[in-house]
Amino acid sequence: MKPQERPLWRCPKCGHTFVTRNLWHSCGNYTLDHHFADKPPFVRELFDLYVAAVRRFGPFKVEPQKTRIVFQVRVRFAGGHALKSAFRGSMWLTEPSPGFPVDRIDRFNEAYVHSFLLRRPEDLTPSLVERLGRAYRIGCQEHLSEKRP
Repeated sequence: MKPQERPLWRCPKCGHTFVTRNLWHSCGNYTLDHHFADKPPFVRELFDLYVAAVRRFGPFKVEPQKTRIVFQVRVRFAGGHALKSAFRGSMWLTEPSPGFPVDRIDRFNEAYVHSFLLRRPEDLTPSLVERLGRAYRIGCQEHLSEKRP
């Protein structure tokens, strides 16, 4: 069975799904309102544009967690958190891909987490959207099939 065909494990307490059984997580159920309650409306608008940009690639879940919002197909591939003056986004890629508006890339084993700041709609550049498409395919675990003969 291909990795992307295996059933997801569902936490019996919060209902969140994972590719690995009993994966550590901040077990709880939160809402988007929790994240945007004390933020200016334009920050929520930036987040909504971010979600719409990723939806171009296919369906995914938006899961508000205690300290962040994650985007998940099979695995969590992008997300971020609301700030007072912007939305801090992030995405997972298999190789570094610098360029505006990415301002930080952290390596975790074979994964590269790209962080970026959305201050205005124009920050969702075509280049960023293309990279979000690659992250979406990682969320689908397509990268695992590409590595196998």
